[in-house]
Amino acid sequence: MSAGQMKRGFVRLLILVQVAAALAGPVAGELSMGYYGMTCPFAEYIVRNVVGEALMKDPTLAGSLLRLHFHDCFVQGCDASVLLDSADGNTAEKDAPANQSLRGFEVIDSIKEAVEAQCPGVVSCADVLALAARDAVFMARGPYYGVPLGRRDGTRSVASDTFLALPPPINNVTLLIQIFANVSLDVHDMVALSGGHTLGIAHCANFKARLQAETETLDSSLATSLGSVCQGGDSATAPFDRTSTRFDAVYYRELTSRRGLLSSDQALFESPETREMVSMFAMNPSYFFYAFQQGMYKMGQINLKVGDEGEIRRTCRVINS
Repeated sequence: MSAGQMKRGFVRLLILVQVAAALAGPVAGELSMGYYGMTCPFAEYIVRNVVGEALMKDPTLAGSLLRLHFHDCFVQGCDASVLLDSADGNTAEKDAPANQSLRGFEVIDSIKEAVEAQCPGVVSCADVLALAARDAVFMARGPYYGVPLGRRDGTRSVASDTFLALPPPINNVTLLIQIFANVSLDVHDMVALSGGHTLGIAHCANFKARLQAETETLDSSLATSLGSVCQGGDSATAPFDRTSTRFDAVYYRELTSRRGLLSSDQALFESPETREMVSMFAMNPSYFFYAFQQGMYKMGQINLKVGDEGEIRRTCRVINS
């Protein structure tokens, strides 16, 4: 079978699955698999194609797209509020200090433009974000998981909303547990979702304090390497682990060797409350993949806007006028 035949066969199968799910119908007030099966059957295929093209050009965007979805859901729920631009009189979430290093907005713009060309006013930016994160993880050799759809886009995006909502890069597991609990995610979810740091990079501004204050929990060779990185200033970057464009369990193995990049990473191994989970994920990547899938499913349900709530933005950077 040729590559073209395989591709056409996959598309036909995808359409059949989506149509079957759509005929079953979504439950009122809930998300559903195949939500766009009748209204935009190629939506997921379009997202996957655009993400794939972006990652071929820049594999580091996998971590960026995952982080965009994470930072969106923790503030006001999964409503694409992180995508909105600041306007006169309002500083939006994306320009808050915790979000100024976010990347991948242009990928989401490209997806939305392609989807709108096929199905105007049908697919929300919030669903685009959720699908792009899933596909980025899968293309980085991580687990594939189902994403129920039907989210609506929010119309509020205020920088101050991020201040207490996003987990800071500090070594305080008690605080991290509370932040996750605020959005109905438990300790197990927290440790599993922290494994998203197996992808991507962090800026010196977020780990330089660890170099000065946590020498007993920081591998000396890594400390030397990171010290050299930070000579380039706060905007200099370092990878979260040694395979930062591949989704794997190396992140957890690094923590057991005290090679965590951020204080909040290493704290997961140093704390009695979470050390055993870190060790289990380090030894059993399949278990980590399963726990990550479950955590992402739960995170994608945070403070949903469905039905008549919110809107379907025409472009992801501005609310509809």
